[in-house]
Amino acid sequence: IPQNVQYCFDFVNNSCPKNVRSTVSLWAMYVFMVGAIVLTMSGNMFVIVSIAHFKQLHSPTNFLICSLATTDFLVSLIVMPYSMVRSIESCWHFGDFFCKLHTCCDIMLCTTSIFHLCFISVDRYYAVCNPLRYVSKITIPVIVVFLLISWSVPFLFAFGLVFSASNIDGIEEYVASIDCRGFCALISNKLWGVMGSLIAFLFPGTLMVGIYVRIFAVARKHAKEIAKIPSAKRCASSKKNNSSTKKENKATKTLSIVMGVFIFCWLPFFIFTIADPFINYLTPEDLFNAFLWLGYLNSSCNPIIYGLFYSWFRKAFKMIVTGRIFTPESSTLTLFPATV
Repeated sequence: IPQNVQYCFDFVNNSCPKNVRSTVSLWAMYVFMVGAIVLTMSGNMFVIVSIAHFKQLHSPTNFLICSLATTDFLVSLIVMPYSMVRSIESCWHFGDFFCKLHTCCDIMLCTTSIFHLCFISVDRYYAVCNPLRYVSKITIPVIVVFLLISWSVPFLFAFGLVFSASNIDGIEEYVASIDCRGFCALISNKLWGVMGSLIAFLFPGTLMVGIYVRIFAVARKHAKEIAKIPSAKRCASSKKNNSSTKKENKATKTLSIVMGVFIFCWLPFFIFTIADPFINYLTPEDLFNAFLWLGYLNSSCNPIIYGLFYSWFRKAFKMIVTGRIFTPESSTLTLFPATV
């Protein structure tokens, strides 16, 4: 045995070898990952508090956004801290049962995120493509159904897959050969590498892209039709329609950027998940961790996007930071002008 090999547990048989890193790289990784956790936690907490506190933000779309922010907040609270220790030290110190539980939460929350984004795209579709029926179609009961599906389906998928061990059918020998104390990773056979990625990412992601392509086509058509109207008639048309159309278009652009960032962050990880069983699990551990953390960073990006594109979020952020939300009747304050 090489002298410089370190193990996760010094006095335990069959302990996994530990990644030996330089002090500089250890510090750099911890600073980056702790920074990502703090940014994700605080950013999403601001979104949750803003939408919960200010009555003007109580709309069907914002309830979906609030639930998405809750998902991202939970990623930073119960998934990222443990993944950080595992990624840096290549050791799992938290026991076998918690390894399974952590893996379930990881899969569930990632899948819940994309399900939310999928339903947000449906909401945007009705707002832009069928505005007259939007209020009657996207009601609070409909949003409740969206939320139930977004949370329950990923929960059943994640916990069912991990605790049934379907993902290791046919590769039990390989899993046993690499198993050691301090190991915690989900290894999938070829079937579940593809099926898991289809359920969690490819199917809802493709559906979302299709909906947004349709939305942009309709928005373009509307813009061309408005351009054809003589300017006198255009001025006579109601300001309310103009301002609400601008608001819907801005919301659609913002949420499509949220979707684009999501695909950029998670696509490499899911390509790896599909490909790895077919290349005999040869992907280096550090590359897997890089893809995984790129995916986690998606949970940090969404509040930053809201901050850049929504003036109401910037106003709410200022009020939370300065403590003005604790003043009487602050929940009824106007964050954006109501359309007249």
